[in-house]
Amino acid sequence: MGMNDAVNYILFNNPVSSGVWSMAARGAKAVGLKPKAIPQTAANHTTTTVAQQAYPELWKLLGRNRHIIRLAGISGALAVVVGAIGAHYHFFTKDEDVQERDPRQIFEMTNRYHFIHTLALLAAPFARRPYLTTALMASGMMVFCGSCYYIAFTNDRRVAKFTPMGGFLLIFAWLSFII
Repeated sequence: MGMNDAVNYILFNNPVSSGVWSMAARGAKAVGLKPKAIPQTAANHTTTTVAQQAYPELWKLLGRNRHIIRLAGISGALAVVVGAIGAHYHFFTKDEDVQERDPRQIFEMTNRYHFIHTLALLAAPFARRPYLTTALMASGMMVFCGSCYYIAFTNDRRVAKFTPMGGFLLIFAWLSFII
């Protein structure tokens, strides 16, 4: 598969970008714009074939460097686990110093996790099972960061029960790099 084919697949022909382009076209049509018709080619109808060809090739391109991806997966999972332990077990303060977290601190921590996991999402195509890794990472970010952002902005802690589920999804996403 050539470089142009890979870029074409990433930008236009994979299931996610096809959906985004389709939604954009419907939105443009709804506001009165007439988007250009995209010619239907055989590549548009064989997305699964392209995906099956593209991703194993990326994995194979890593060669002996696959171990680096696996090490990154272990490191990322440990970072989320240790971050959760540090956030919930107050090793650094005395019990009388422990206060309810400031919404600004929650926002800053959430934004940091969101950004780091967005960067990690860029590596998902190099995973052995990229769709699994992408689904876990995106779901984890949505549940973990979404619930934390909601708490930071509203100070309503009813959604806090969903935050650990998002954290586990992020841990599983990182671990999916090693399988």
